[in-house]
Amino acid sequence: MNLRIPFHRVNWVNTSFLFVISLVGIVGAPLYLIKYDLNWILWSLFTFYMISTGLSITLGYHRLFSHLSFKAKWPVRLFTLVFGACAFENSVVHWASDHRRHHKHTDHDDDPYDITKGFFWAHIGWILFKLDAEQPIDNVKDLQRDALVRFQDRFYVWIALLVGLIFPAVVGYFVLDGWVGALGGFLVVGAMRVVLVQQSTFFINSLCHCVGDQPYSTRCSARDSWIMALVTYGEGYHNYHHEFQHDYRNGVKPWNFDPTKWTIMILHKLGLVSDLRRVPDNKIVGAEMKEAQRKAEEKLAQLEAQEGSLNEPTVARVHELLDQLKENISELEDIVARQVVASKENLKRWRRETRELINGLGELRLQSA
Repeated sequence: MNLRIPFHRVNWVNTSFLFVISLVGIVGAPLYLIKYDLNWILWSLFTFYMISTGLSITLGYHRLFSHLSFKAKWPVRLFTLVFGACAFENSVVHWASDHRRHHKHTDHDDDPYDITKGFFWAHIGWILFKLDAEQPIDNVKDLQRDALVRFQDRFYVWIALLVGLIFPAVVGYFVLDGWVGALGGFLVVGAMRVVLVQQSTFFINSLCHCVGDQPYSTRCSARDSWIMALVTYGEGYHNYHHEFQHDYRNGVKPWNFDPTKWTIMILHKLGLVSDLRRVPDNKIVGAEMKEAQRKAEEKLAQLEAQEGSLNEPTVARVHELLDQLKENISELEDIVARQVVASKENLKRWRRETRELINGLGELRLQSA
């Protein structure tokens, strides 16, 4: 979609800040590191800030405040509010309001970062330009009852500047060579870290809506990307998240890389968070099976309509697995109707047969190409 943006719609505050911080972080920080080096204290501080600000967005802004996936005591809320501000992605009130609107109107005009308007728009364009009037924040009244949230919303800019940029510079001044160290703290721990955290967040809004798998649903553009999960503390499993947005987990499988989920689990063990919301395995497996059935029926219809020969044994095997999958779905629906939890053995079997069907479809596509 071609998006023509009137010049007078530029949000100059956001555009100016993002241009300057990106230039400083992408150009200034590497040039500094070529000439100088940070000592282990500042590198440790950089690592701490990267993890703290990144998790404050994924664990705090996203799963805690936007989706209410769990409840947290004040130390966790305070920490994520302070270091979430240091990511320079707006206050949690505005961030959560935009994100809740995104889930409610995914892929439609009222979606703030609507991917149908193009990759650039979903990635960063929606921040740089304002095509419509400012949206109300009446969908976060629950958050505004929290005194810590109100404090952060009021003093967001000061928190971001003081803790996110000035404090690393002050530390650099005292642990390195005066102003040279201060510049290093500002450029590397401050600016470069801000750019890295921001871009990883932006890629969830853009890349994870156009690249990856859709094992749970194709009702919207959201996709799972294990590669993006590696650089976003587990946020890359975006298809699952859009289908089950209130689950505190994004990477629901045991082998999924989801440090945010693991952090929440640790905080739960420590008694700092509670009421973890999770989708029952019955529902997750059911979604996987139904989506696999839909894709199998669609692909078989397409392939069988093509002229030329297909690999008949493979086709027969896919039909066999598809029939078994339908039986499994019927069995699961009967279990759910009786309000009984499916056994672990059945869940494992259904998942195995679903994977076999997906693999069979892949083999069928390969042999018919």
